[in-house]
Amino acid sequence: MTQFDFIHSGLRTIDIEAEAVAALRERVGKAFTHACQLMLNCNGRIIVTGMGKSGHIGKKIAATLTSTGTPAFFMHPGEASHGDLGMITARDAVLAISYSGNSDEIVSLLPLIKRLGIPIISMTGKARSPLAEMSDANLDISVASEACPLALAPTASTTASLVMGDALAIALLEARGFTAEDFAFSHPGGTLGRKLLLLVTDIMHTGDAIPRVRTDAPLAQALLEMTDKGFGMTTVVDEQGVLVGVYTDGDLRRSVGQGVRLTDTAIGSLMTPNPKTIGDNTLAAEGLKIMEDLKITALVVVNEQRQPLGILHMHDILRAGII
Repeated sequence: MTQFDFIHSGLRTIDIEAEAVAALRERVGKAFTHACQLMLNCNGRIIVTGMGKSGHIGKKIAATLTSTGTPAFFMHPGEASHGDLGMITARDAVLAISYSGNSDEIVSLLPLIKRLGIPIISMTGKARSPLAEMSDANLDISVASEACPLALAPTASTTASLVMGDALAIALLEARGFTAEDFAFSHPGGTLGRKLLLLVTDIMHTGDAIPRVRTDAPLAQALLEMTDKGFGMTTVVDEQGVLVGVYTDGDLRRSVGQGVRLTDTAIGSLMTPNPKTIGDNTLAAEGLKIMEDLKITALVVVNEQRQPLGILHMHDILRAGII
């Protein structure tokens, strides 16, 4: 068997699809703006539909729209004519994908959709096709050629469809002022959701778990408190319970090196004053960045009076799955 040049074939496919995507730039104009405005003005959902490979692309576009602030779902055009058309309401808009613009399953639905009086946005490779001509806005996704040498398997055309769909979704995202926090609310189970939604107060240690000594406490007492609470540090507070410093394992090593007496040296003279702190309603991800920047493993959580409310430890962030 003659050795086949897989690399040449792969690169040719990439080049053809890259050219198809590049050609879309000239088609993002008035029709694109109109399509975006129709979708932005929709008070219901965007119903995405497509047959075959266009349907698979449509499912991805619907998922992208939904996760970026534009409620959408995919409707199979074949099932639509057997009852699923009832999914569509007068508040919705339809995004139909068909390269030929002549898919029977989609074209047969157009009169019914028109009766609802809702906008139809289409993505086709043929401007003079039933779907394109019956649409309120038609986006041109035509390609010079498919990557498939037989010109049978949709390849470049499906890539162009997907990119145009992404362009719509991101344009709408930016028009809505959609934020990373908004994105996280629709992805609460993912790492991004945990990073953006988890607050310090959700995972910090509170109450008796907070290591705490007064400024006049001897170093020996501070070491017992550090050992008992297990954070490798202790807070140091004044008579009003206000945080004035911290004492850490690193400080202990320096104290030992200096020959400090454990029993009669007040911790106030050894502590690190004015330590970095964080508020309890701050995102845990922000606490992580502070710890990484300062190369520390724990942060004191304080209220507006700088009284300790809790301890945020790196291990808590690891357990929460933020990293």
